Amino acid sequence: MRIKICGLTRTDQATAIAAMGASALGFICVKQSPRYVPPDTIRTIVQALPPIDRIGVFANASTEQIKQTVITGNLSGVQLHGQESPTDCKHLRIELPPVELIKALRIQKPQDLAQTADYAPYVDTFLLDAYHPKQLGGTGHTLDWQTLQSFNPDKPWFLAGGLRPDNIAQALSLLSPDGIDLSSGVEHTPGNKNLAKVQQLIETVETISASHRAENV
Repeated sequence: MRIKICGLTRTDQATAIAAMGASALGFICVKQSPRYVPPDTIRTIVQALPPIDRIGVFANASTEQIKQTVITGNLSGVQLHGQESPTDCKHLRIELPPVELIKALRIQKPQDLAQTADYAPYVDTFLLDAYHPKQLGGTGHTLDWQTLQSFNPDKPWFLAGGLRPDNIAQALSLLSPDGIDLSSGVEHTPGNKNLAKVQQLIETVETISASHRAENV
């Protein structure tokens, strides 16, 4: 189970969360976001980190902008959180072959899940987030987990959208994603993480994972 904590803005919090056992850290590269960090700041934070997945989150950015940010920030992955088409993903796949490509899909109704088939040839991972008419992410709104129980894509996927330490057990009792992604659910304010909540989340997920392993022995 990958644990991705998104919306990091501070070096001290990023290094603390990495030390707690998070699998990936996300950096918002959308200037309109209250969690936005410029490429030079990402580079400064990343230089202080141990080996960990480092994901830049973009929305409707140009291929050149994404490439430059990946290089400057020493990112290992790119998350596309806008209206990028399968063709856009194909072009980016060609330009950045060694980088993990994550396509985020904002799910409003179960039928929205069908679009994963169009993206699957070009991306490595999917991320399902809650739909909001004005915000691309970090809304705190949860998905309808019941409607996702039959979701079984060809690629690994992250569950996002309103996850918190106090509801993650319920979500994982209904679904079996390959990873989870949290931002607002472990924050004091946008970009300022609540380290106690992050620790609680990671401990809860580790307990659930250990229980599942014991059941399968």
